[in-house]
Amino acid sequence: MTVNGEGVNYKLDPSTPLLWALRDASNLTGTKYGCDSRDCGACTVIVDGRAVTSCSVALRELEGATVTTIEGLSANGTHPVQQAWIAEQATMCGYCEPGFIMAIAALLEASPVPSEEQVAALPNICRCGAYPRIRKAIARAARTSSPANARPG
Repeated sequence: MTVNGEGVNYKLDPSTPLLWALRDASNLTGTKYGCDSRDCGACTVIVDGRAVTSCSVALRELEGATVTTIEGLSANGTHPVQQAWIAEQATMCGYCEPGFIMAIAALLEASPVPSEEQVAALPNICRCGAYPRIRKAIARAARTSSPANARPG
């Protein structure tokens, strides 16, 4: 598989969840362990353009896949979602932040101007309750990353 643009061949049990390969074998600790049951989204990464909870996918399912983690989203935090997240002060404790940012980046790639329903359907959980700021960050990122398609306001 390819992780953040680099070819990787994990020498781990094929049933190992991607989360642990990233964290333990690749030292990419931005992907967080949250619930181990696909419920919180803290471990979200992008696999072949889709947001995926990395705790729920085994290495054997990823042969030839392209994986992007929060560390690979941009070299210096300049991705529109990261910039919008900062501008809207969406961070509280920060634990959900990498997973949310990755899920939002995948959503905006698939739908540059997402509907309210698409935004509401994001499965990620923020236990601090920063949802109003997160929604503002999504709207800002949509405007800045795709100005020709963005809604006014």
